[in-house]
Amino acid sequence: MPPIFKRLAAILLLSIAALPVQAGTTTIAVAANFTAAAKDIERAFEAASGYDLVLSFGSTGKLYAQIIKGAPFDAFLSADQARPEKLEQDSKGVAGTRFTYALGQIVLWSSKTGVDPQALLTAGTYNKLAIANPKTAPYGVAALQALQNLELLKGAKTKLVRGDSIAQTHQFVSTGAADLGFIAQAQVALDVGGSTWPVAPDLYQPIAQQAILLPRGQDNPATRAFLAFLKTPEAMSIIRAYGYAVASSATLGATLGAES
Repeated sequence: MPPIFKRLAAILLLSIAALPVQAGTTTIAVAANFTAAAKDIERAFEAASGYDLVLSFGSTGKLYAQIIKGAPFDAFLSADQARPEKLEQDSKGVAGTRFTYALGQIVLWSSKTGVDPQALLTAGTYNKLAIANPKTAPYGVAALQALQNLELLKGAKTKLVRGDSIAQTHQFVSTGAADLGFIAQAQVALDVGGSTWPVAPDLYQPIAQQAILLPRGQDNPATRAFLAFLKTPEAMSIIRAYGYAVASSATLGATLGAES
């Protein structure tokens, strides 16, 4: 090789070596109810780790369907426990990586101030009641369970409107398309607008929101770093601020190889 080309090759190698190393990126499927909390966690994680986070939001059922069809996600933050379990059982989730990152709670909400949502529900003096679609959203299942245990489901059936996700359910109430709605406490935790009735936890089965590593992200250090970050005090503080409960550090740190 002529000397001039050797010098050019050396300059090129030095130039490449001087380029800044790009942070790794991970793509996470996130249940719609966790949208606001996830965005705050995203900012905290990127600042702490240097990795880039790409979040894709949707109902748990629809995200699950996309995952089993091969959607390019590295990890899944579900709004339930059942679908991460199923992914693990079907080898579409990495065994032993499943853990509960948040415990969801539901509230009955009206966008109007100064009203009593519980009284309206009990008396049946409302036109429409919004819930998330129970087929795709665990919060919709919890809403039906609460209505059943309150012995109000029969009277509510003809008044129900179903959102594709808990986010759309909130939208139905906020726009006046429904008078009341069962939504995630996280959606009103930082918003004083409207009127809220916290639904007693014994009226519905616990909403254990689980995360699981997916095969595509198994060898991605950014993905593993993000899942580890969810178990840190900083992330758990954000999760609590949005109206979720969290499991103990010991529980969060434990892998779940068996049914939990």
